Formats: sequence, C-alpha cells, structure tokens
Amino acid sequence: MPKPTRAPQIDPLRLDDLQPGDPGELGPQRTVEGLRFVDAEVEGGDFSGATFSECELVGWHAHEASFRSTRFLETRIERLNAPVFSAARATFRDVRIEGSRIGSAELYDAELHSLVVEQSKLGWVNLRAAELRDVRFQGCSFDELDLGEATLARVAFEDCTVGELVVTRTTMQDVDLRGLDIRAIRSLEGLAGATIDSQQAAALAEHFAAQLGLRIEDR
Repeated sequence: MPKPTRAPQIDPLRLDDLQPGDPGELGPQRTVEGLRFVDAEVEGGDFSGATFSECELVGWHAHEASFRSTRFLETRIERLNAPVFSAARATFRDVRIEGSRIGSAELYDAELHSLVVEQSKLGWVNLRAAELRDVRFQGCSFDELDLGEATLARVAFEDCTVGELVVTRTTMQDVDLRGLDIRAIRSLEGLAGATIDSQQAAALAEHFAAQLGLRIEDR
C-alpha cells in the first residue's frame, strides 16, 4: 500500500529585536545580520554573493537588482516588487516570502530549503536545475513555472494556479500538486513522484492521451 504523501517540514520563523538597517550599506559579498530594511529602492543594485541572516526585507523595489549566489537565511521578505528578479544560484533557507509581485524570476540552480511563499503573484519562474526541499506555496499564481531538471522533495501547493507547468526531466518525491490548478503542462513524465487528485487526473486526460499517442473519440 502506498505511503501517504509527506508534507513539507517547516519550522516557525522567529525574528526578534531587529535593528533598522541602512540599504546604502548593502553591496556584493556583504554579510548583514539581525537588521530590518523597509521600503528600500534598490533597482539595478548589485548584491551578488551577499548574505542576509535573520533579517526582514519589507517593501523593497528590486527591479533588475542582482542577487546572484546571494544567501537568504532565516529571513522574511514582504511586499517585494520586482518585474525582473535575478537570483540564479541563490540560497533560500528558512525564509518566508509574503505578499510579493515578481514578473520574471531567474532562480535556476538555486537552493530552496524550508521556504514558504504565500499570497504572491509571479509571472515566469525559472527554477531549472534548482533543488527544492520542504517548500510550500500558498495562495500564489504563476504564469509559467519551469521546473525542468529540478529536484523536489516534500513540496506542496495550496490554493495556487499556474498557466503552464514545465516538468522536463524533473525529479519529484512527495510533491503535492492537489492544491495547484494547472492550465497546461509540458513533459508529463516529469510528474512521476507527484500526487494529484481525481479531478486533476480527469482534467489532464487529454494531455495523458496525447503523450501516449491516443485519440479520444466518443461514438
């Protein structure tokens, strides 16, 4: 008998006694800890290789800022606005992203561990070759979610929608898609290891048939 799908294991995030931070002191390879940055205008800034530990980033405008290889540890990101969010090879560990709007998110080769993303609107999200472990998406919408060649373990979607889901050569274990409204899907074989409900299976019947070269015709 198959084992039940395991839920993400995520500990509560507690941030106490944070001090006000000065965005002007941020930069590449910098490490900041225990600070709260509010309403920072950092469009086009370079924060590659930086580390944010036990921080709050609230109301940031970060269009085309570079967060390549940046590490976000035990950090809350709230009301982030970024038409283009460049964070390839970044690390998100014990992080909450809340109420944010991101147009194009470059997150390929990223590491997402113990991450919650909630009540956020996302356009094209590129998570190709990324590693997602203990991740939960709640109340989010995606135009396109590209998980090609990514590795997922204990990932769940709750009350989410996606225009197109790409799972080319994706590796999944305990991935709960029952809370994800999927409009279109690419590379069905990448769904191995995921959990869907009977309604989703019926809705995806034409995709399954096309993958197998079947025609569905009523007499």
